[in-house]
Amino acid sequence: MSLLKKFAQFLLDTIQAIVLAFSIFIIFYLFLFQPHQVKGSSMHPSFQDGEFILTNKISYRFENPQRGDVIVFKAPESEPCSEIECEYIKRLIALPGEKVKISNGKIYVNDGLLIESEYLTATLQTNTGSFLPEGVEKIIPDGYYLPLGDNRHYSRDGREFGPIPRESIIGKAWLRYWPFNKIGIIEHENYALGAK
Repeated sequence: MSLLKKFAQFLLDTIQAIVLAFSIFIIFYLFLFQPHQVKGSSMHPSFQDGEFILTNKISYRFENPQRGDVIVFKAPESEPCSEIECEYIKRLIALPGEKVKISNGKIYVNDGLLIESEYLTATLQTNTGSFLPEGVEKIIPDGYYLPLGDNRHYSRDGREFGPIPRESIIGKAWLRYWPFNKIGIIEHENYALGAK
């Protein structure tokens, strides 16, 4: 085999490998997982500014989002975003059809106190917002979810802009991969609803 034929075969093999790798990456990125960077302190202490996570984009095709899931979603159009497509990372607090209110700094879902001690300090008070004013109960519409940031004093979230449609949810935060000392699967918080 001549040197030219060997080079042509090598070039063809290289192009095929690159096309295959690129195709796998595109399938992975578009349909399975997507990297996201945590921007800001709205999810502190669970997530720090600058951390990187992988978002599982396929799980919600087979199951419904659950209370306690950390999700990535497209910010409502009403939000002041400097990016063309702004995405938020928040925790789901209320699900479709549920009643939710904030009273005396605490969140109530279906008249039961939402126990959040797994990731929030016991002394943290939840501020109200234009969607959830003090003591006013709201019902989350079918197909909508209410997301809140863990750092309640420094989070612009569903208390202001209200519930988000399921179509806005990109996926569930699945794996933290940066910084290296925090690499791991992101645990789902199991909620308890206290006494009514």
